[in-house]
Order: sequence, then C-alpha cells, then structure tokens
Amino acid sequence: MQEAAASRDRQEKDPDPEVGGIAVDRLRSIIERVERLEEERKALAGDIKDIFAEAKSAGFEVKVIKQIISIRKKEPAEVEEQETLLDLYRRALGM
Repeated sequence: MQEAAASRDRQEKDPDPEVGGIAVDRLRSIIERVERLEEERKALAGDIKDIFAEAKSAGFEVKVIKQIISIRKKEPAEVEEQETLLDLYRRALGM
C-alpha cells in the first residue's frame, strides 16, 4: 500500500507524459485545438448569420443567396447537368 501511495505522490509531483500508453500532452493539445476551432466556428456562424440579416434588410432573398452559394461550390459540369434535368422535369410536368 505504501508503494501505491509513493507512486501517486511521484505522479502528482512529476506527471508521467504517458498514461496507459496514451501521450497525455499530445491528447490534451489535440483536444484544446479542436475546442478553439469550435469556438471560432461558432463565431463565424454568428458572423454569417449577421451577413444574411444584412442582406435581408437590404431587400435580398436569403434563400436565393444560399442557393447561389451552393451552386458556386459545384463544378460547372455538375451545375449544367442539374439545370438540364430540372428543365426536363419541369417540361415533363408542364411547368
């Protein structure tokens, strides 16, 4: 029992960089980096929300702006294919 207490005292004074085969400092670093990025993502989401509110107050349709952003992320060939299919389906439905 004294060995366990001595071992615990040693760990408290000089923590082992590995516990159970896990590099503690590396794990802590990874977790802290992810936490910081999640905070940044939350802040960016707030900024984007503010921009959409600004667009809406300026008279723009936010839903359409989001569609345009989605289209701009795609390859031109993919956009063309989707537009062709949309046109075909509209004509098939008499729209």
